[in-house]
Amino acid sequence: GMMGVASALVFANLGSAYGTAKAGVGIASMGVFKPRAVMKNIIPVIMAGILGIYGLIVAVIVGGKAQALPPTCTTTAGVTECYNMYTAYSAYAHLAAGLACGLSGLASGMAIGIAGDAGVRAVGQQPALFVPNILIMIFAEALGLYGLIVALLVSNYQPDDAASICKA
Repeated sequence: GMMGVASALVFANLGSAYGTAKAGVGIASMGVFKPRAVMKNIIPVIMAGILGIYGLIVAVIVGGKAQALPPTCTTTAGVTECYNMYTAYSAYAHLAAGLACGLSGLASGMAIGIAGDAGVRAVGQQPALFVPNILIMIFAEALGLYGLIVALLVSNYQPDDAASICKA
């Protein structure tokens, strides 16, 4: 469970940091020649920053569900059986949720950084490329959003009958 929390936050923030740094270099380079266009071309940096928020959302949700629950015990015919309420199934679902969000955020951040760097430099030379650049950024950001959506769905998966899945 907690590995899912760490995965979501760390990988999404790695993507966010890379995208911010790479696009920021392009903005700085373009801004030397066209300082008035800097604020218009800051969009890739903002979009990269949103990826870190996706990771934080999943980390908080999974972290709230991944907790140590006391086992439930039943006695039948003098035999006591105990089973964990936080099952391995739930733990792996939480790990999968964290990895889905985190690795999607990493890939999205890399796409935003590389395309954003080239895009803002191109817009600095040819302003008509602004809209196509924004469309590319939207599609790159969508990769991280897909990971967030899948992570939210997967983090809610739970077994129907915990007693039959994980007996201690």
